Amino acid sequence: MTIKKSIIAALKQNLLPGLVLQCFALAIVLIYFFVPASQPVYAWFGVLKHDYGFFYAFVATAFFGGFIPFVYLWVTKRIDPSRSAFALFLFYVIFWGLKGMEVDFFYQLQGSWFGYENTIKTIATKVAVDQFIYSGLWAAPMITITYLWMENGFSFRACSAALTKPFFLVKIPTVIFSNWLVWIPAVSIVYSMPQDLQIPLFNLVLCFWVLLLAVLNKKPDVN
Repeated sequence: MTIKKSIIAALKQNLLPGLVLQCFALAIVLIYFFVPASQPVYAWFGVLKHDYGFFYAFVATAFFGGFIPFVYLWVTKRIDPSRSAFALFLFYVIFWGLKGMEVDFFYQLQGSWFGYENTIKTIATKVAVDQFIYSGLWAAPMITITYLWMENGFSFRACSAALTKPFFLVKIPTVIFSNWLVWIPAVSIVYSMPQDLQIPLFNLVLCFWVLLLAVLNKKPDVN
């Protein structure tokens, strides 16, 4: 498949779940700003994030990005029975927990660079750095390669053999494009939230996105 056909297929696959995801994230933000009765719930998550920092980021992202999607895949029998469910469980939880710490560090780094003002300029700058540098050059490619390693039975030799020219010239660009399609609007919403609520919102969006992909794909794909 050429990169053009691959991107068109990704567009068809991700457009609807992306729109649903963005409406979901926007609803959370609108509730925060316009429903005063919701403030205690948001404040509770904000206090947890403020008090526990990276530990909260690890546990929360492992739970929302790894544990919940894994349980769904396991209960709906979308996991290959020839694979070790326990090994896959550890992979999902540990991988997304570490990714949560990485994202938290990146959000803090962006905050130290550009501040936390809720202005169009600040949000647009953060989104550009997030999606076109961090995600485009690092996060999306490395997640894709890590999942390739998982799909090849955690074999470095098999994973290395699968790192072919089409993988780098078609697969990774398609993943990056798919991420932009969905996450540019999503992180715009995330960066509109106060500092201590950005990771909690990211976790909810991530969980919803992974579950949507699991529902829509015949074979689960949580990249």
